[in-house]
Amino acid sequence: MSWLFRKLVRPALFALNPETAHEFGIDALRFGLGTAAARNVASRLYGSEFSFGPIERFGLRFANPLGIAAGFDKNGVAVNALAALGFGFVEVGTVTLRPQTGNPKPRLFRLVEDGALINRLGFNNDGVERVVARLRRASHRCIVGINIGKNRDVPVDDAIPNYVDCFRRAYSAADYVAVNVSSPNTPNLRELQRPESLRELLRELQNVNGELSGTSALKPLFVKIAPDVAESDVEAIVGIALEFDLAGLIATNTTVERSGLRSDATETGGLSGKPLRDRSTGIVRLAHRHSKGRLPIIGVGGIFSAGDAFEKIAAGASLVQAYTGFVYGGPSFAGEIVRGLDAILTRLGFTSYEEAVGSGARP
Repeated sequence: MSWLFRKLVRPALFALNPETAHEFGIDALRFGLGTAAARNVASRLYGSEFSFGPIERFGLRFANPLGIAAGFDKNGVAVNALAALGFGFVEVGTVTLRPQTGNPKPRLFRLVEDGALINRLGFNNDGVERVVARLRRASHRCIVGINIGKNRDVPVDDAIPNYVDCFRRAYSAADYVAVNVSSPNTPNLRELQRPESLRELLRELQNVNGELSGTSALKPLFVKIAPDVAESDVEAIVGIALEFDLAGLIATNTTVERSGLRSDATETGGLSGKPLRDRSTGIVRLAHRHSKGRLPIIGVGGIFSAGDAFEKIAAGASLVQAYTGFVYGGPSFAGEIVRGLDAILTRLGFTSYEEAVGSGARP
């Protein structure tokens, strides 16, 4: 199946404009796997059992550690289809309080030589209310996170009410919520990673979280950070996450760095894929070290193989996500990663998944 995709399907898709190809892929998942019968067939073809699972994290139960990162299914239209392909969880979004069209096209670019993408999509989405209504109508086959961001026309100084209102609306449909303060494609958004701004934002979100949860446990809340930060910034963000009892960090978003590329990369936007792998793994390692392993981390960036996924797990990631690797790898991607991880953990003599997490960071 993977051979067929690489030799026939991917060349046809890559002949299209990248955003057109992405929309075609989403529609193929949405309608091609729109019935339970079709999803059952896909699960048999592409899915894979994870013998070291299920994985318990922050009160949730994951069938396997591989998720699809935010940005792929922005509007929550293909969650069950992605689960049928073997993903253990799906992060929908980024969604904003109000619908928005995003940045002008073209805004998505392939760097095939580098196994990478550049995007400057700009949080194009249907708006949180429509996405939540869509998710509520479906019976999900996996854990679903909702990634939230601010509307472009809202100044950074006024961002907190915009995030809080979005969080309120996302709350009921999300198994967890991720706060995106690190996209390079919304002007000045990364200013919200600064310690005082981030502390104020997370304080307000956790206050609302407590209000909405009542006597139940807080909704797991994550903050997604950039790869283009210094170690001191990582240490500060980890401290704030622990201070406000966040469920964890997502490390990392796309990068604005362009060094070491073989392709002509003159387009602005966030770079994802293979060139991001080592940089994002380094941030995972720093966050794990500065939290002393107390803060769960979802590692994302440059995962194309089971070895890439294991590298992030060994660095301290409790779970991992992919996006660009799936674009290049096709429908068999998730199953291959999960089976490969199983094989790696078995070969290295781990008796549980927990033993593997952070194993490369221990003396």
